[in-house]
Amino acid sequence: MELFGIFGAGSYGRETIPILNEQLIRCHDGNYNLVLVDDKLFGRNINGFDVLSTEEFLSCAHTKKYFNVAIADNKIRQRVAESMISYGVMPLTVRHSNTVIYEHTCIDESAILSPFVTISVNTTIGRFFHANLYSYVAHDCQIGDYVTFAPGAKCNGYVVIEDNAYIGSGAIIKQGVPGKPLIIGAGAIIGMGAVVTKNVAPGITVCGNPAKILQSR
Repeated sequence: MELFGIFGAGSYGRETIPILNEQLIRCHDGNYNLVLVDDKLFGRNINGFDVLSTEEFLSCAHTKKYFNVAIADNKIRQRVAESMISYGVMPLTVRHSNTVIYEHTCIDESAILSPFVTISVNTTIGRFFHANLYSYVAHDCQIGDYVTFAPGAKCNGYVVIEDNAYIGSGAIIKQGVPGKPLIIGAGAIIGMGAVVTKNVAPGITVCGNPAKILQSR
């Protein structure tokens, strides 16, 4: 029997686990258990799913274990992901059935793709990407590791988004051009509703229309 765990039993975990449950019902042939994993909330049952501690999850006697991390904080997400991989637990993509992914697109096997997400052609996406409701990544984009798209975030074509960036709800990123992509730097935060028309340096927070620097980290 196989064990599937969603790390994080908070709001995003509660939104993610029914997507994985539907995915497993649709695609998985064998017997399996599906749980939430949270070291603060373990011992509970949330929305019909048992919550285990990390220790309990690792000690379960299942033939194979799979996981994803439904935690918005990218530093915690990375720490949990690297820890689980070091224990031999396998990451998997959580994908809603109505997600649209074009051909000739490469997405690492560790994304969470919520309902109504679209990923267009010739785009590459790194590890543990979060694409929340109605978010969109256009053609010819390069998305790094541990990047988050909040609900309704839109990224137009020829854009590079570096590791650990956060794109807020309703934000829009203007397209770049072939050979000169618009670049969102590592760890940058694009505020809710921002309209980004030029490069954003690493660690910078921008907001507004057009987006302007709010603070640097």
